Amino acid sequence: MTSSNIEQINDLHDTDLEDLCQATEEAIIDGLGFEWLKSPGRGALERYWRGVLLVPERQLFAARLDQAIVGTAQLIMPTRSNESGAFDATLNAFFIRPWARGHGLARRLLNEVENAAKKQKIKQLSLVVRASQEAAIQLYESAGYSRWGIKPRYALVGRNYVSGYYYAKTLEKSRRRQRTTPSTKRV
Repeated sequence: MTSSNIEQINDLHDTDLEDLCQATEEAIIDGLGFEWLKSPGRGALERYWRGVLLVPERQLFAARLDQAIVGTAQLIMPTRSNESGAFDATLNAFFIRPWARGHGLARRLLNEVENAAKKQKIKQLSLVVRASQEAAIQLYESAGYSRWGIKPRYALVGRNYVSGYYYAKTLEKSRRRQRTTPSTKRV
C-alpha cells in the first residue's frame, strides 16, 4: 500500500535534498519551470533549495509518496516593509513529479499551503502559471482561483513566447458589504 503525506520542511536532510533535486530536474524536463528551461546542474539546485530555507518570507511544503519527496510548493509571505500588501501571499514552485501524479497530492498540497496562509492571517493567495500548464490551471480554477490577467510574453521557450496567467483566491470568508450613507461616508 502506498503512503502519502504533506508537510512543511524546515530542515533539509541529505535524502530530502536528493529527492528535491531529482524532482526539480524532472519538473524542468517536463516543462514545469522554476523559470529554468534546462537543469542548471546539481550544485545549483542544491544551493537553490538550501537558499529557500534561508529566506524568512519563504515557507517550503513537500508532498511525499512512500517517504520520498515528489512535489513542492512555496508560500511566499509579504515582506515586513510591505504594509499595504501584507494581506497577499504568493504560491510558487508548485509541482508534482510526473510519475507521482494521480494520487491527489497536488490538491492536498494546495490545501495545506492555503491553510498555512490562513493561519498567518493572509487574506489572498496569488500565483502565476504558464498557459501551457493545463493540468495546473484546471486544479487552480477548480479550487476557486480566479484569473485576473494575462501576460502574453510571460516566458520564452525555444523561439516561442508562452503566455502567463495571473490568478488570485480570496482566503477570508466574505463579509457583507456595509452600505455607506451620506452621514457615515468617510472621505
